[in-house]
Amino acid sequence: MRLRLAWRLVRVFLHLLVGLAACAFVFPWARRGLRDGITRRWSRRLLGICGVRVEQAPGSPVLEHALFVSNHISWLDIFVINSLYPCRFVAKAEIRAWPVLGWLVAAAGTVFIARGNRRELRHIFKGIVSVLALGERVAFFPEGTVAHQGQVLPFHANLFEAAIDAGVAVQPCALSYLDEAGAWHPNVDYVGEITFVDSSLTVLRGGTIRARLQPLAPIDAVGAHRRELAQAAHDAVASALGSHVTP
Repeated sequence: MRLRLAWRLVRVFLHLLVGLAACAFVFPWARRGLRDGITRRWSRRLLGICGVRVEQAPGSPVLEHALFVSNHISWLDIFVINSLYPCRFVAKAEIRAWPVLGWLVAAAGTVFIARGNRRELRHIFKGIVSVLALGERVAFFPEGTVAHQGQVLPFHANLFEAAIDAGVAVQPCALSYLDEAGAWHPNVDYVGEITFVDSSLTVLRGGTIRARLQPLAPIDAVGAHRRELAQAAHDAVASALGSHVTP
């Protein structure tokens, strides 16, 4: 086990160097198609090194231009989604402090938001609308924090208004991590006092993790209210997971 962990750490380190080089020398001038292709391949490779196998569950067609929302379980979530559908992410500010990965996700176009900062929230909201207006896909985790596997916390409604203003649909996705028997995988838990380093080492030490992403039916934002959108997206994700919903 120690040998496998050491080998995976070396491979992760080398792969991070590749990502740093791409962000520094390619992303500043790359068009969207090239940037998305690099992001997709790099994310898949990182997950493969970590022993994570990505599966797209049967579901609705994925829109090229939409506000993507998903339940939030682990630091792996961003890379799972990007391995299939590269997005511009909105994420909590704490992610920026992750060793190396924080810089990488920032260089990939992630927008960070501090909790409780209403002035910053309004500024980021305008930025999301602008990016959506350019025809790009924007994603965020409306729970605002990670939850235990099998739980879906209430969705915060504020950023859903960006879909209304930009005139794009909301596309919810249900994300889960399974073991070989199809049960929730315990190694991805990232709640409570678990640190990013602790969680990373647990993933790297363990066996295969099946990351399962199920795209759900898009929700039309035209004429809707942000709270209605948030609740509809929440209910769709909870139903798809067959989960226990935390009030």
